[in-house]
Amino acid sequence: MTKHRFTASILCMAANNISLAHEAADPLISMVSINQLEQRLNHDAQSNDRDISNWNAEVWLGKNLDKLWLKTEGEFVDGQREESELQVLYSRAIAPYWDLQTGWRGDFNPEQNQHWFAVGLQGLAPYFFEIDSALFFGKGGQTALRIDAEYELMFTQKLILSPELETTLYSRNAPKYEQGSGLAKIDAGLRLRYEIRREFAPYIGINWSKKYGNTADLSRADGGDIEALQWVAGIRAWF
Repeated sequence: MTKHRFTASILCMAANNISLAHEAADPLISMVSINQLEQRLNHDAQSNDRDISNWNAEVWLGKNLDKLWLKTEGEFVDGQREESELQVLYSRAIAPYWDLQTGWRGDFNPEQNQHWFAVGLQGLAPYFFEIDSALFFGKGGQTALRIDAEYELMFTQKLILSPELETTLYSRNAPKYEQGSGLAKIDAGLRLRYEIRREFAPYIGINWSKKYGNTADLSRADGGDIEALQWVAGIRAWF
């Protein structure tokens, strides 16, 4: 579990204890997490002419059991927004370290926007794997499943290696969104960060992504990349 989320859980547990001791005490708490704010450089020297920036951030506000979550991620290529996503979710704690989340997701791309109803489960699995999984229901019966898993290896109190794996699947073909049925994409990252302060940490790492099946065929037909290996450098922060 990432340190900042572990800290958030501690805050929630503390708030829970306060709530148990004093039912009227249920403070409003909030948190902003910038998980990734990074510059990417293609490993393939032939593709180094592209300027790629990526972000992944979360904001939550609420009380002990009920919270409002905002999640956003996206990418700029050569100064132009390539893809972006925003989720607005109601979150309800259903078990220690686990939240059930439901709400809206919007994909904002240069050519086609897409809207989804989202329901997901986020929390801490055994052996401290942080899981963020969600099922999305879109227009025309399209359904998407996304599972994100992250882990932390602490070399020291400040030097931390963080592997991450994300998998996306679709229920049917949607050519105008370049979505093919079945396994669509896998992203895997490995980032090494140094926490100057617990709230602020620069990092370096590597990120690999690949499209599969019908999604790869649709992307290939549109002239898109199927696989990419990139060096990354960025910052991670929370407050």
